Amino acid sequence: MPDTAENQAKEQPENRAKEQPRRRQARGERRIAQLLEAAASVFCTTGYTAASTNAIAREAGVSPGTLYQFFPNKEAIAIELGDRLMHEMRDAYGEALAPVDPATPLEEAVGAAVDRFIAFNCDHPVFFALMHGPDIPGHIAEEHDALHATLLARIEGLLSSLLPDTSPADLSRTAQMCLGLYKAGLELVLGHEGAEQEAYVQELKNVLVRYLEPLVGERLGRGGAPTRRL
Repeated sequence: MPDTAENQAKEQPENRAKEQPRRRQARGERRIAQLLEAAASVFCTTGYTAASTNAIAREAGVSPGTLYQFFPNKEAIAIELGDRLMHEMRDAYGEALAPVDPATPLEEAVGAAVDRFIAFNCDHPVFFALMHGPDIPGHIAEEHDALHATLLARIEGLLSSLLPDTSPADLSRTAQMCLGLYKAGLELVLGHEGAEQEAYVQELKNVLVRYLEPLVGERLGRGGAPTRRL
């Protein structure tokens, strides 16, 4: 039998051959993450339509040729970024729209959901820029429509537990109103910073609570801090 030294000498080139693809793959993933982060910055600054691959490469600190090794064009970058963001968004609304304990004050239930959604959008402002832009790629638009439909279904499911005697048509209408109010408020929230942004977040919560309170009635606890009345 070959001695240990001979075995080790044979195994070392094989191990190196296996490690090289893994290293290349890790470097490639880091480069893709770098390019996506740069694209997010450019899309937020200029919008998707005015953005260019040259601007994205410049923001990432790489040559356009390096960018083209990973993405053939701006649309491919936007689609990859959009897919990743929508996956995170699904996780976010899964947590935000979890079933509510009937003892939970309405203000607390609404506040927790709004805070979770706002945190996601503040952490990823490019999500709003991409999903609400006038010229987003068709694939992203389709995925966003599917996400929107799923989100509405989750809101309807949550409302149905609070309003068990409400017709499906009314539940759908209420869910649409809640989501519409949130989206309108979100644009105002993202347009401000600091204390003013916090104030708009609170206004958004107040609007949703005042809308839902007459519908939900006493089904959720009333132990939270009172909402500001006009």
